[in-house]
Amino acid sequence: MILVTIGTNEQPFDRLVSAAAGLRGLESLVVQYGSSSVPHGRGEWLDFVSFEELSERMSAARVVICHAGVGSIMLARRCGKRPIVVPRRLHLGEAVDDHQLPIARRLHASGVVTLLEDVDLLAETIEVLGEAALADPVVDPPGGPNLAGDLRAYLAGLVAA
Repeated sequence: MILVTIGTNEQPFDRLVSAAAGLRGLESLVVQYGSSSVPHGRGEWLDFVSFEELSERMSAARVVICHAGVGSIMLARRCGKRPIVVPRRLHLGEAVDDHQLPIARRLHASGVVTLLEDVDLLAETIEVLGEAALADPVVDPPGGPNLAGDLRAYLAGLVAA
């Protein structure tokens, strides 16, 4: 199963939802589309789901695709997945600022997530990565990212600005 989730943000994420609607293939697809209004494609489409249901579906998924929200990424990691993340962007009206981009880039560089900035490459990214690269141990490797420190530094930079 491929699971796509855009989280609970009030702003639509039509760019990712449209890419999900365009996915073809025989593998089952579940899309949590939130406040987006993009016409649905194949598969099961849900506006919002409970945390428990999302956790169950994420654990069962072969591929997890999500926005670059820290909560979604942490849940994917807890479910043993290396998610494909698409950062929400301010200039596209998807977020109040561009905080997801540096977080996604940092986590991608450390191997925790797969960053996808161009949603036109979604199907290709799923195909190229394959199952082995998308499943990942729940525990990050030794010397892995210092996410707490990175977030603290990022927030300190925002406050200083």
